[in-house]
Amino acid sequence: MSYVYDCVIVGAGPAGGAAAYHLAKRGRSVLVLEKDPLPRYKPCGGGVSPMVAAWFDFDFSPAISLKIRQIRYTWRGGDPVVVELDLKEPVWMVRREVFDAYLIQQAQKQGATLWAGCAAAGLEWQSDRWQVMTPAGPVWGRYVIGADGAKGSMAKWLGFRSRQCRLAAALEAEVAGLEPQTAAAHFDFGSVSNGYIWNFPKADGYSIGAGTFRGGQKQNLREIASQYAHNFGIDLKSVKSFGHPLCLWDGDQPLHSQNALLVGDAACVVDPFTAEGIRPSLLTGMLAAQAIDQALAGDPEALANYSARVQQEWGAEMRWAKRIAALFYRFPGVGYRVGVKRPGATRRMGQILAGELRYSDVAGAAIRQLSAGLLA
Repeated sequence: MSYVYDCVIVGAGPAGGAAAYHLAKRGRSVLVLEKDPLPRYKPCGGGVSPMVAAWFDFDFSPAISLKIRQIRYTWRGGDPVVVELDLKEPVWMVRREVFDAYLIQQAQKQGATLWAGCAAAGLEWQSDRWQVMTPAGPVWGRYVIGADGAKGSMAKWLGFRSRQCRLAAALEAEVAGLEPQTAAAHFDFGSVSNGYIWNFPKADGYSIGAGTFRGGQKQNLREIASQYAHNFGIDLKSVKSFGHPLCLWDGDQPLHSQNALLVGDAACVVDPFTAEGIRPSLLTGMLAAQAIDQALAGDPEALANYSARVQQEWGAEMRWAKRIAALFYRFPGVGYRVGVKRPGATRRMGQILAGELRYSDVAGAAIRQLSAGLLA
């Protein structure tokens, strides 16, 4: 039989890259399978909390397109609220084709192996290892990590057939070659039911998108986002846009099975209020690497402890995010009036986006304000 890796990771997004980096840094043999050649385009707003830098020991600067300290909110295109973020570190704006490739390069420097343009085609447990089928032939890993996103097959192959996941939808487009009018993140509420429109600046353009996060009425996200883009002098219909699902956190659940873990979007850890996905992807990738390293060292509870740690370090906060989202998106006009238009509330939201505050720090007051606004 050919070489058996300590871990085979399927997917080279932020979760897979983080897992590969931390495992390889611990001296473990790692193979990353990615179905597309890198770098590859990935529709994503690209906002990243600077707190993630503490989880790595290299400089992310080459992968950051822009840093912002300002957020501009609007209600159906008007009634603007501009907030200067009083942060220790500005929020990062990244292009995923650059960010993901850079993270994988750091993993490769630690010894990880990348097979890009090589999709996993199936799994089979063989006594003490996983056989992963690929177009290049089978590969083997003592452990596997499913990091293949919301539309990936790893969760199904590993037996996670009834994951707790609130399925949401987003449409996004990258507009390159333009100088951003302002280095601010833009959020528009009211134009999309149960969601919002966003415009995140990059060094040479924008990421514009629209998402609906709680189901409900069918909406033409493409048309809504196109109308919004005209505010920035952009004809979005001339730019290729991509629709994709989002697996929002909808409750704690096991993320481990036989010598296997789920991370990132495959683990349904996207923030149900903001739809932030990169930070929880990096977090779960790092925690998965720690767990598999411990399992390889002989800890029989390591994988179960991974599920517990994700629940403690992310799920506990997402319970509050879900409660706020339920109120805000059901009554967005009230949310905009008593939340967004309150200077203190918008500053705190910026601190949450930057990772300087947790939902649990502000949720009680936020829910009281939203509930009081309904009675006003």
